[in-house]
Amino acid sequence: MANQKPPKEDFSLKETSPNISGRRVSTGPMTAFDLVEHMQYLYVRVVKARGLPAIADPYVELKLGNYRAITRPMVKNPNPEWNQVFAFSKDRIQVVSVEILVKDKAVVAEGGDHRTIGKFAFALVEAPTRVPPDSPLAPQWYTLEDKNKARIGGELMLSFWIGTQADEAFPEAWHADVAAVSGDGVSSTRSKVYLSPRLWYMRVNVIQAQDLVLKDKNKKTSEFFVKAQFGNLILRSGVSPNKTVNPTWNEDLMFVVAEPFDDPLVVSVEEKLNNNKEESMGRIVVPLGDVAKRNDAAAAAPKWYNLGMVEVVAGVQKEVKFASKVQMRVSLDGGYHVLDEPAHSTSDLRPTAKILWKPPIGVLELGILNATGLSPMKPKNQVDAYCVAKYGMKWVRTRTVVDSLSPKWNEQYTWEVYDPCTVITIGVFDNGNLQDKAAMDLSIGKVKIRLSTLETDRIYTHSYPLVALQPSGVKKMGEIQLAVRFSCPNMLNLLQLYSQPLLPKMHYVLPLSIYQLASLRHQAALILWLRLSRAEPPLRKEVVDCMLDATAHLWSFRRGKANFDRIIKLFDGLVALFKWFDQIRKWTNPLASALVYITFVFVLCQPGLTIAAAFLCLSFRGALNYRKRPRQIAHIDTELSHAYDIHPEDLDEEFDSFPSKKTGDVLKRRYDRLRGIAGRIQAVLGDIATQGERVQSLLSWRDPRATALFVIFCLIVGIVFCVVPAWWLALFAGTYVMRPPYWRINIPTFPQNFLRRMPAKSDSIL
Repeated sequence: MANQKPPKEDFSLKETSPNISGRRVSTGPMTAFDLVEHMQYLYVRVVKARGLPAIADPYVELKLGNYRAITRPMVKNPNPEWNQVFAFSKDRIQVVSVEILVKDKAVVAEGGDHRTIGKFAFALVEAPTRVPPDSPLAPQWYTLEDKNKARIGGELMLSFWIGTQADEAFPEAWHADVAAVSGDGVSSTRSKVYLSPRLWYMRVNVIQAQDLVLKDKNKKTSEFFVKAQFGNLILRSGVSPNKTVNPTWNEDLMFVVAEPFDDPLVVSVEEKLNNNKEESMGRIVVPLGDVAKRNDAAAAAPKWYNLGMVEVVAGVQKEVKFASKVQMRVSLDGGYHVLDEPAHSTSDLRPTAKILWKPPIGVLELGILNATGLSPMKPKNQVDAYCVAKYGMKWVRTRTVVDSLSPKWNEQYTWEVYDPCTVITIGVFDNGNLQDKAAMDLSIGKVKIRLSTLETDRIYTHSYPLVALQPSGVKKMGEIQLAVRFSCPNMLNLLQLYSQPLLPKMHYVLPLSIYQLASLRHQAALILWLRLSRAEPPLRKEVVDCMLDATAHLWSFRRGKANFDRIIKLFDGLVALFKWFDQIRKWTNPLASALVYITFVFVLCQPGLTIAAAFLCLSFRGALNYRKRPRQIAHIDTELSHAYDIHPEDLDEEFDSFPSKKTGDVLKRRYDRLRGIAGRIQAVLGDIATQGERVQSLLSWRDPRATALFVIFCLIVGIVFCVVPAWWLALFAGTYVMRPPYWRINIPTFPQNFLRRMPAKSDSIL
């Protein structure tokens, strides 16, 4: 009993029934927040004051039971303006009136408190109820009174009302639950919406250089390469095979750039010297505003640039130009989609150029309700939790609920959907910036939802387990309750997308290599972090990396075993078929063997009917599986992820940084090289498993629209084979396969496009 393993935690997905208006039948108008529970707040907007003493430093203090909120003080201003909003949760209010005091910070009264200039009080029952889309409540002037309830000369303009989180004042309001947070930490508790910058692929095609001037006049040949710099990123070309002063390269250097284009492109030609040294032969500075944008595969026009050198003459930097030139093609390729997420769980598939965008096909609505049972992340058993959701270019961040293991957010957000075969990611983080700016926002867990597995216009309400892999093993960090709805007004447009290429056309006409895509994805993630970190409140690097799965490409022995098991399970059916046929040919069951032999003879005599029967059987099987279709959203599967049976040494390797921190230079170099190779093998295994699982999902109803299309297709094909002679169809298929290149298009075929859109278990891998 001493060696008995602890019981496994419950990582199952639970369906819930929250009290949301989207589930209730209502004859009145629909509210914008119908996927969350309505939370009532008392809002107090303090606008301004007039008639106060000229020598006072006034500020307003609100007293509501044990809650105390103050505005910023105004120095020597008799007519101050604050325009601040305060929000108090009605569930926590235990008093019947609110007292508003105008105080003077410059004068300290008895007891150490500031002198009260005047006050005003109102009962909670007097607060009107406001429900958007009603217009904002107009503020009014209220006369201030002294402690004897005698009127003084000053007046205070304010408004107060009872509202919900749907109120437009909610995001910017000061909430009572952040009273313990002071200073700049308050700004990091508010909910915000962020927009990713528009990313472009910049292609620098270095063709050749002419008339390079060598510093050593006695040298006739040398080795040259090109160095391109954009921002802090530097890329190098290979050494030119032509070692003369007219070298050639014809090599592409790819960058990711973001609008607005602040930094220029700096290209220099370098001479490779002995002892791993290099010397610049000149440089050119190309402003991105002068770079041509292209939306198709047509090559940009080559252009000659004069090389120059920055020299200091009499303490002044001057650009000295030579007769040397370099020929390049520089273009901003808008026909690509800039991948910033793993290809199997991307949230956007649109090209960069807006002119190539198609109209949206639907709307995704997400209600972030609450979390329960969160694990403490701070020494005093505290957690200051907030959520981040990303879909497409839009990031949302909920407000931070301070010091609560069961926070309630009840915030709702919407996104336009351009492709159903995309994934939305929701992460839960602990806000570490409330007291210490240097602290990290640790991840508590995240959830991924694939839109193609959702039925249209249905509200999914589930409690998702927050699963985290830690150095000590897998752990359940709590649960988060979400409400999701995918609406599509035109089903025909939605179904038509299943025949379209998954990525923009440029990815197939002018494809990028695997190594280029890996480098560009790393650049895109870095640029997104730099831009989002400049917002207020900023999204930290650890948050952006977690949402983008920045470490998904690194080697993990656990993920490798999981992908290998996925492949093995794909062949279970073939192994079972082989065993069954082995029993048939051995006549273990004479009756079954006789029936199989008769069927074989019938297949030889009537091949056309056999093919039709096969497609009809697939259609019938898919129709039968409709009753067994998955009712819940796919989530993290700890058994599939091998989260329990992982060896501590393998777990230590998975949490090791890249490059490794292991001691020994030789060991480190070999270890990192081995992990890099193993990471590619892991990706190949995952891709093979994904393709096989997509085939299996054709009849699984995991994607209800795709399965319905496939079932109808099988039914139609079965009928066609019954009517049309088989040799006609064989002739048509052979003619189509052998068609000349003139009638070919370099994009995937309809079956390939359809299969690539099918869901797989890659979304369930931890």
